[in-house]
Amino acid sequence: MKIKTIFLVFAMFFIFTAQNCFAVDVNELNVDFFGRFNDENLNCYIQQALENNHDLKKTQHVVEQYRQQTKYSLGRELPSFSVSANYLGIKVPELDNFQLKENAFVLPFMASYEADFLLKNRDKTKAVKKSYEAAKFNEKAVYIALLTDVATVYTNILQYDDLIEKQTEVLKNQQEIFQRNSKKFEQGVISSTQLNNAKKNVETAKSTLEKLQKEREIAMMQLAVLTGNSATNIADMKVGNFDNFEYSGKIPDSISSDVIFSRPDVKMAEANLEKAKIDIRVAKKEFFPTFNIVGIWAFNTLAPGTFFSWESSLAAILAGATQDIFKGGMKVANLKIQKAKYEELFENYNQTNLEAVKEVNTALCIIKHDQKVEDNQKSELDYETQNFQNAQKKLNRGIIAEPEYLTEENKLINSQTNYTQAKAQRIVNYFTLYKAAGAKL
Repeated sequence: MKIKTIFLVFAMFFIFTAQNCFAVDVNELNVDFFGRFNDENLNCYIQQALENNHDLKKTQHVVEQYRQQTKYSLGRELPSFSVSANYLGIKVPELDNFQLKENAFVLPFMASYEADFLLKNRDKTKAVKKSYEAAKFNEKAVYIALLTDVATVYTNILQYDDLIEKQTEVLKNQQEIFQRNSKKFEQGVISSTQLNNAKKNVETAKSTLEKLQKEREIAMMQLAVLTGNSATNIADMKVGNFDNFEYSGKIPDSISSDVIFSRPDVKMAEANLEKAKIDIRVAKKEFFPTFNIVGIWAFNTLAPGTFFSWESSLAAILAGATQDIFKGGMKVANLKIQKAKYEELFENYNQTNLEAVKEVNTALCIIKHDQKVEDNQKSELDYETQNFQNAQKKLNRGIIAEPEYLTEENKLINSQTNYTQAKAQRIVNYFTLYKAAGAKL
């Protein structure tokens, strides 16, 4: 029983360790941000994307490659020890009082170590570690971009559902207007031009509805792929209601510079720059000799004595410095290459910082102005609502005809459509700010 318990503990530890090396800490992604929209379906799709998205899994394996490369580089710093079994067949001349066997078995133990007096190998391992850090920052950026895409596509789907519902009502009204105008045309009350305009409005409404349905279906397939599902299963995917979809938190008016410069892309550029600096140091150390220590202890059956006795063994140790000849030009070129690469990454780091500040400020600017646009659309919707209520009163009093009433209703629906689009754009801007701030919102 104790053995089983110990085995289970080790198994759980192994699984936990394996999962940790393949995943970003969810707390760093601020997944709670998406829970503030009070939509369980969005939360579900966010979780599915974290678990099933294949781009994420691909990025995780890339990070694992860099992690193992770090271990591999560290192993090259350590001494190497080997043993080999060899058969030896020789023909030697006969000498007085000295006899050797013609068939022998040799078992040499060999150890070698490059003394890292200049810490060149240590720097190589540090450089690989910086690549590993950069890969982890890139993984986090992929996570943030994925969650942003999922939320944006989901918002667009809710928007399309609302717009399709409104456009269906517009089409119904246009068809009613066309039927009434057809009767008027038969009675000679209106011209063929007016009848054709009514037909045209019906066809326009149909085309608009078809486009919305097409865009919704495409968005549903995109959401399916982002969450790791098949696009053939979109009929089973559930969505919420756009009217209830609203952010319950508070969007800040400004973002701290510490948040901006903690973005994954900025940290990745910084890690790559630090690696380039280490590579320059390594290139400089390539000009100095390498110091090697080699030891061997071989047992054999060639000489007299038992196999593992001192008399039948051969021991040697070799220590010295090795310097390349006629490779100075190559090493100088390598040093210049590393310096040029450092300058390239330095400019990339500066540009990344500028882009990060720009993206955050742009997102804040767009949110501020789109909020005003939405407020204006809300005011316009209120006016159209009042106009439609007046039209209802006129219809009840017999002042206007049914087609005029339906036209006023279409104006109201058009105003509602504009407000829906403005609201959807504002919410999408929140996701843009989430991505620009590196999830620290």
